[in-house]
Amino acid sequence: MKTKNASKQVSSEATVDKRASRSDGQEARERLFMAALKLFAEQGYAKTSTREIATAAGVNISAISYYFGDKQGLYRTVFCDKRYVPNLPHDFYDDTQLSLRDGVAALVRMNVDCLTQGEIAQNFMRLYIREMVDPTGLWQEEIEANIQPVHQGFVRFLARHLQVARVDDDVHRLAFGIAGLALSLIANGDVIAIVRPKLVQSQTSIDVFADRLTDYALAMCEAERQRRRD
Repeated sequence: MKTKNASKQVSSEATVDKRASRSDGQEARERLFMAALKLFAEQGYAKTSTREIATAAGVNISAISYYFGDKQGLYRTVFCDKRYVPNLPHDFYDDTQLSLRDGVAALVRMNVDCLTQGEIAQNFMRLYIREMVDPTGLWQEEIEANIQPVHQGFVRFLARHLQVARVDDDVHRLAFGIAGLALSLIANGDVIAIVRPKLVQSQTSIDVFADRLTDYALAMCEAERQRRRD
C-alpha cells in the first residue's frame, strides 16, 4: 500500500512540475517578446543584438533559438503579431448591407482601439515606422498580404456608397485620407499625451475621439459626394 501511495505521489509531483515548466516557458517566451518589441522599436533590427534582448528579458540567450529559431525569427514573430494591432478581415467590406457609418467606424476603431494597449501599441507604431525607414522586407509583405486587400475592399465600399460607377484616383484619395485620420491619432499618441492628455486618458475619452473621427470621415465622404455633383 505504501509503495502504491508513493508512486501516486511521485506521479502527482511530476505532473505539477511539468505544468510549472510549461508555465515558466510561456512566461519566458512572453518576456522575450516584449523585450524584443521595445528594443527593436527603439533601435531597429540591425542595431539590436540577441544578447541585449535576452538580458532585458532576464533569460538565457539560448532561449531565443529555442522559442524563435534566431534573431530574424524573433523579429518576424514580433512584427507579425496581431494581438495588439489587429486587421479587419479581407472580405469585411464585401457586405452590401454595411452602412457607410458602420464601415467607416470599423476602420477608425481598428486603429483607435490600439490606444487601449498603451505603451505596447506605441512600441508597435515605432516598430512599423522603423521598418519603413530601414526595411527588412516585412513591411512590404504586410502591405501586400493585409493592408492592400483591406484598402481595395474599402475603396469598393466607398464607391458603392458614393454611387460611383468606376473607382478612380479620388476614391483612393478619400480612402487614404480616412485611414490617415485614425493612423494620425496613433502616430501622435506621445504628443497628445503631453499636449492634451485627457483626450486619451480613459476608455470613455478614447471612445469619444473615435466617434469624432468617424464624424470627420463622414464629412469627407459628403464633401467628395458634393464635389462630384458640382
